[in-house]
Amino acid sequence: MKTESGESAVSHPPSSSPSGAFESAAAGTEKTHLPAAPEGKYLAVLTLGALGVVFGDIGTSPLYALRECFTGHHPIPPSPENVLGILSLIFWALVLTISVKYLGIVLRADNRGEGGILALMALLRPPSATGVSRHAVLVALGLFGAALLYGDSIITPAITVLSAVEGLEIVTPAFKPYIQPIVVVILIVLFLIQKKGTAGVGAVFGPVMLVWFVVLAVLGAVHIVDAPRVLAAVNPVYAVRFFAHNGITGFLLLGSVFLVVTGGEALYADMGHFGAKPIRMGWFAFVLPSLLVNYFGQGALLLTHPAAASNPLFGLSPKWALLPLVLLATAASVIASQAVISGAFSLTRQAIQLGYMPRLRIDHTSEKEIGQIYLPSINWALALACIWLVFAFKDSGALASAYGVAVTTTMGITTALLYVYAREAWKVSRAIAVPVALAFLVVDLAFFGANIVKIGSGGWVPLVIALFVYTIMTTWKTGRRILAARLREATLPVDVFLQDVEKRSPTRVKGTAVFMDRIPEGIPPPLLHNLKHNKILHERVVFLTVVTDEVPRLKEKERSRCEFLGPGFWRVSLHYGFMENPDVPRALRKLRLDGKGFEPMETTFFLGRETLIASKRPGMALWREHFFAWMSRSEGRATAFFNIPPGRVVELGLQVEL
Repeated sequence: MKTESGESAVSHPPSSSPSGAFESAAAGTEKTHLPAAPEGKYLAVLTLGALGVVFGDIGTSPLYALRECFTGHHPIPPSPENVLGILSLIFWALVLTISVKYLGIVLRADNRGEGGILALMALLRPPSATGVSRHAVLVALGLFGAALLYGDSIITPAITVLSAVEGLEIVTPAFKPYIQPIVVVILIVLFLIQKKGTAGVGAVFGPVMLVWFVVLAVLGAVHIVDAPRVLAAVNPVYAVRFFAHNGITGFLLLGSVFLVVTGGEALYADMGHFGAKPIRMGWFAFVLPSLLVNYFGQGALLLTHPAAASNPLFGLSPKWALLPLVLLATAASVIASQAVISGAFSLTRQAIQLGYMPRLRIDHTSEKEIGQIYLPSINWALALACIWLVFAFKDSGALASAYGVAVTTTMGITTALLYVYAREAWKVSRAIAVPVALAFLVVDLAFFGANIVKIGSGGWVPLVIALFVYTIMTTWKTGRRILAARLREATLPVDVFLQDVEKRSPTRVKGTAVFMDRIPEGIPPPLLHNLKHNKILHERVVFLTVVTDEVPRLKEKERSRCEFLGPGFWRVSLHYGFMENPDVPRALRKLRLDGKGFEPMETTFFLGRETLIASKRPGMALWREHFFAWMSRSEGRATAFFNIPPGRVVELGLQVEL
């Protein structure tokens, strides 16, 4: 549950019970809130939108992926055997990892239409008391996988914009000294416009990416005609021969091949924005063919002009079209960056709602699209990190060494969580689930093993970022649990309190007092403090707890639960999904207690403001308690987070020893 101070505990959705194999879609209660699958013109519009958001990351991989295979940290000569072997690996990586794993199976593991590793983690629950420790391990894996995505959100804007702008060097070497300044300016402008939202700019994202994919396909097709034998790389035998011929170097080159599938997790995370059907249609009908034709076109170019390995994508272009191609590539890279930045905003909101991060300021940039949000603190943290990466690594080739470690780890974690979900929710037999999961894990671990050697040359960057974010999430979650336990120790039982009120008969004043209650039991400390110092009670007292259920959204009829405690006393819980924004006054206006509603000018909200003191009591390490206390002091105010009018709020201080 999520309380007024950001506390979050597990509140699970009902279980679904489909039958069938790994490929069966869960058709149980997770689907009950979803509209019918889009059709016709609406489906086309959503598919076009998906081109601009979902496929931005994977769609800009041709800028650097094949180049890194021949000029990266483990370069090999662009001989015909090597070219066909690399292309075969690229083809089967896109087919097995993206088409089969993510599009065919992972997208079916939706949490009421929402995707992403946190949404998948929220679907898992301990089947019994004996499963609690295993569930804790799965949650830890899910949190670390989510933390790794922040590293991806930092590296993607830097490497894509760098790769695109570096095309100017091919136009004329005179641009070389200005590459980094141009990239930094583009990144600054990109992060500056985030506060304006993507509603207006988003309208052109799809068409621009449509043009980008068409250009990729046309450029590739022209060169395939020059060397049609390149199409033989579809045969997996060439991949096998590549490994046999190149040995350990061939295995390590999987780290560069992996760059073609780095947007796989984004396909899953962005499912809630468009739905699975438009994403699948966009991929199979358009994106996959365009990418394959372009990669094979680059391969055909290398078969005829091996010297083009230094930048094969721009080598596909005739000289007269080079500058327009660089400009189009820059636009596509900005769009890809926008997608991962928005994804970081969405991921952070989910973490806040689920109680794994302190409240942060969240601005809504669209009155119509609830998913369009802006988090200033996250935005500028990403901006500073991206700019640092540009100056630290200097070019996209060096930065590619930092790319891949985070995403390969997250993909492996997704496979593990998916196996558990398939066994428990889809009821897939072990005879089917184990071989399928192992097949995916073999691919994931192969990519992971090839990327892990990059740690010394830059792969440490996303890992350090992930460890920092993971520490924040686990410290906050554990700290809130300890704080709730400390407050529970000082909580007065309801029946004892009501007996005391009846005995003492304190003065009752008109109006409603709403006490935001961290613990949905007993009497909240702010009420006891108010009664002790002011000697009065309102004629109607409501103990309110805001709960975040581990589903994306709830119907209005599921929003509130009310319990009568005694004359003039009520306990109310307001429930929200982790993709919703709590609006306490709006929810209260729909309730009637004692036959009366909530009049805004007659309602006062009482919030506890705790001062946390680190101690040596059992709980967390002392340094984590200090860190938690600092985060608690720094988090955003509950009034803004719950949309409570500041003029109707009374805050009461309380010291708590952790």
